[in-house]
Amino acid sequence: MVMFLADGIEALVGLSHLDRAEHLTRDARTRCPAADPRLGSRAGRALPRAAARCARRLGAAALAAHDACRLAERLELRLEYARTLLVAGEIERRSRRRRPARDLCGRALEIFEAAGAQRWADRARAELNRAARRLGEGLTESEKLMADLAASGLTNRQVAARLFNSPKTVEANLARVYRKLGIRSRAELGARIASPESEPL
Repeated sequence: MVMFLADGIEALVGLSHLDRAEHLTRDARTRCPAADPRLGSRAGRALPRAAARCARRLGAAALAAHDACRLAERLELRLEYARTLLVAGEIERRSRRRRPARDLCGRALEIFEAAGAQRWADRARAELNRAARRLGEGLTESEKLMADLAASGLTNRQVAARLFNSPKTVEANLARVYRKLGIRSRAELGARIASPESEPL
């Protein structure tokens, strides 16, 4: 059972079930307390990566992911290493550090393509594209305006009043903006707009 825990944790994070992912991570560490890639068990190799995925604070997640990368790099199992690079790249992108995100995702993509792991290569390519995208790229003019207003601190109801829309329309459009920008919350939107690396919307 232990060997499947890390994949389960990553799947839960992908579904935004962070509480369950954190509980499963604690459970995995209990069952496999020496979760060190040097031990050779699949769970031991993947648990640091899974723990990075479920960390709620991006700073802690980035540190965990880079530690996991250093450990995984020593292995001959290149796909495990590439998966760890991809997680680290995703966390860097979410932290608005686009250059290291592109580097990590690019390295992961090379390994996946060399191994013929097409689905993983597609995931790495998609993440690489998100890391390369500038803030306003791909947004319509109305989405840019809505994102600016939401990031300024207005509620959905206040944004709707400004734009003569319904709050449900604003909510749906902001959800689309979040998907395009690869973010999950209003706080991340505000941080992206305030980031010196970002172009104006």
